[in-house]
Amino acid sequence: MRSDQKSGMAIYTVTAAILILLFSHTLFAQQQQPSQQQQKRNGKVNVGLVYPISSNWTGAPLDTNHFSLNLLAGVAAGAHGLSFAGISNVVRHDADGLHVAGFSNHIGNNANGLLIAGFMNSSKSGKSTAIAGVGNFAKKGSGVQVSGLINIGGYVTGMQGAGFMNIARNVKGLQIGGLMNKAKIIKGAQIAGLLNIADTALYQIGIINISKNGEMRFGAQVDEDNTTLLTFRSGGKLVYGVIGAGYNFKNKENVYAVEAGLGLHLLKSGLFHLDTELTQATLANFEGSASFRFTFRLMPAISITKKISVFVAPSFNLIHTDSMEDRLLRKKYVTTWNENNGGKFTGLYFGYSAGVIYSIR
Repeated sequence: MRSDQKSGMAIYTVTAAILILLFSHTLFAQQQQPSQQQQKRNGKVNVGLVYPISSNWTGAPLDTNHFSLNLLAGVAAGAHGLSFAGISNVVRHDADGLHVAGFSNHIGNNANGLLIAGFMNSSKSGKSTAIAGVGNFAKKGSGVQVSGLINIGGYVTGMQGAGFMNIARNVKGLQIGGLMNKAKIIKGAQIAGLLNIADTALYQIGIINISKNGEMRFGAQVDEDNTTLLTFRSGGKLVYGVIGAGYNFKNKENVYAVEAGLGLHLLKSGLFHLDTELTQATLANFEGSASFRFTFRLMPAISITKKISVFVAPSFNLIHTDSMEDRLLRKKYVTTWNENNGGKFTGLYFGYSAGVIYSIR
């Protein structure tokens, strides 16, 4: 290795070590408690590199700032105004106003302003709006939390929106999770790509919805193509989720079936009830070939006991497949078209399904 390359690597290594030590010192300063609360100094402006290299010097953990600008990280007792840091803002007590950090904001007590961080925001409580690239974490309470991955809040007022998952104790508002939401009491709605869990919830919109005041129904159904599914329907009084898995008894290749979608309760009168569902089903053989079907079905059903009902549901379907045997599962189409010289087939057709549903709640 050339000597200039070695020198460059040594400089980078020493610089990185210094930055790590300074940032560790900043985090350690967050844990320090002033000997007397009355020693706090209010109305300060802090400009610097990283604690204690700043205009507030070693007194920074005692200061309540109305403006703070640090190239790497800043420490303060309180912040009531604006805080900007290249890496992290550490506020040991309360904060309101706007706080922006390249990596993280840490508020020791109440956060009641706007927190924006590239990686994470953390606080004990408050009604802040927290926006982070990865996660927002509040121990007792929070306002709006928006992140790319995960939000954890105590008592949330407003909204939690995460690309992966939201967790809270009680929510007065809305949870929107790319994969799942979990809370105890939802005074509003949960919307998830897959799973919602709550003790009680007004509305749950997801493929699987679990709550003490919601419905859960197991079923078995077969359609015009001899695709037989075992199903699970779960949700609230208005909207519910549908998931099912099974087997096609006509095909020789694409025989394994899965289905998922949403349903809507339209009418319930005595023993008769009417639902409608929009689902997407797949027939596959796990060797590359697959058939995709989008179905809108109207589901009139009759209850034969308190927990058991039967239905016959007319449907309108769109199929998209590269398999010849899947095309031939039905003889009549409303219309069809081909792509890639006939390699991809799309068709619209009317169908039906029939089955039985057992309600466990």
